[in-house]
Amino acid sequence: MDTGTFRGIITLILIFAFIGIAIWAYSKRRKPDFDEAANLPFADDDEPPTSDKHSSYESDSEAHSREDRGDKKL
Repeated sequence: MDTGTFRGIITLILIFAFIGIAIWAYSKRRKPDFDEAANLPFADDDEPPTSDKHSSYESDSEAHSREDRGDKKL
């Protein structure tokens, strides 16, 4: 098999794969799923955001290390 023939076959396979994915993505059966996914950024969160415990731990440890060095004002 020639290199040009091999490249042609690979190109043909990729074109069919692209067309198949495009048909799948734009099918009417997938539209409700995509509409739901498109509205996810606008959905209300039921629980309030939580604070990051790791960052508060770092600031506490930094304050303690300042006290150890003799710094009075934080």
